[in-house]
Amino acid sequence: MWTYFAEWLSFGVRWLHVVTAIAWIGSSFYFIALDLGLRQPHGAPPAGVGGEAWQVHGGGFYHIQKYMVAPAHMPDDLTWFKWESYATWLSGFALLFLVYYVGADLYLIDATRADLPVWGASLIGMAGLALGWLVYDGICKSPLRKNDTALLAVLFVYVVAASFVFSQLFSGRGAMLHTGALIATIMTANVFFLIIPNQKIVVADLKAGRTPDPALGKAAKQRSLHNNYLTLPVIFLMLSNHYPLAFATQYNWAIAGLVLLMGAVIRHFFNTMHRTHRKLWWCWGLAALIFAIIITLSGAPGWRAEAQAAEASQDARLLGDPARALGTSRYFEKAEAIIQSRCSMCHARAPLWPGLNHAPKLVYLETADDIIVNARLIDRQSVRSHAMPPGNVTGLEPAERVALARWIESGSGSYKP
Repeated sequence: MWTYFAEWLSFGVRWLHVVTAIAWIGSSFYFIALDLGLRQPHGAPPAGVGGEAWQVHGGGFYHIQKYMVAPAHMPDDLTWFKWESYATWLSGFALLFLVYYVGADLYLIDATRADLPVWGASLIGMAGLALGWLVYDGICKSPLRKNDTALLAVLFVYVVAASFVFSQLFSGRGAMLHTGALIATIMTANVFFLIIPNQKIVVADLKAGRTPDPALGKAAKQRSLHNNYLTLPVIFLMLSNHYPLAFATQYNWAIAGLVLLMGAVIRHFFNTMHRTHRKLWWCWGLAALIFAIIITLSGAPGWRAEAQAAEASQDARLLGDPARALGTSRYFEKAEAIIQSRCSMCHARAPLWPGLNHAPKLVYLETADDIIVNARLIDRQSVRSHAMPPGNVTGLEPAERVALARWIESGSGSYKP
């Protein structure tokens, strides 16, 4: 009963998270585009207005003016944009808790990297998010804040380093998700600890008849710019858990770093277009090149090299006759034994793994026909990546992954009894 309820709870929280993320990202992108698209006002604008924009939507026209610091008097109706951010983070953390902390033994822990207890892995994950924000905030408040380019370069190195640390402690899936969660935490904390408080100070100054400090708006805008450039990478990282070739590879931390660059290049294209109407098409070429590098890294066979050499040596000793080593039946028999011993306890019509009421994604690996039909999935999940078994809970050996690869390469799953 709990498994049934937990699955629907996870689905509901995920739905909420996606909806709130759409609201936050949508408003963020809109205001960045609006800010960059402001033009000098025509005629004599009100005091303090530094730019304006005319927009049309939904059958009506909108005239928007931006006060560079604050208007002379506090308006009666003021809309705050903050709950989209808070709701996105809270729902995201709830989902992280339900999937990766409650299910840490399957999705977060990889005993081949760090044999952590469930409580230990969960505490490390939460502490990493909190510490990640503190380090980021300290960097942003250092003298580097006066040089945006240098600041962004240091922050890039910092996030990649954090991703590498996560990759040494957690499973590939857990590492990529915690890298994304770290970025999301930084973005929401920017709103909660700096952007909104600075705006509240400005409002309080207006109500008290004091002149607001321009530095407050400048600092808030810098953090808002960071959030703008981090939005596309955090979406990629959150989606990555559905794609093993992104998270379950040797270089997942490097992929995370390249995604940061790719997202920044794409945002630069749109930001420049909104500000100057120029279209820097080279940005898309560079983004495509980075994506090609990511694809290449995801399939890098470095983690299989030693095991493959050992397997080849073993075949040469045991078989003697090279022709027999090419026989599909031998490759399949070995692959079938591996899959039934490492995978079928979950991927069965009546799973033996505690808490599973049905096979994950209804993929069955009990019979020879089941295995042959799902050869491509096996290749993607267990050969070209380490996605399965999750956290390698059943101890699938590197040499066994190579044996699966040889079977698939010999005929893409063809079987001759």
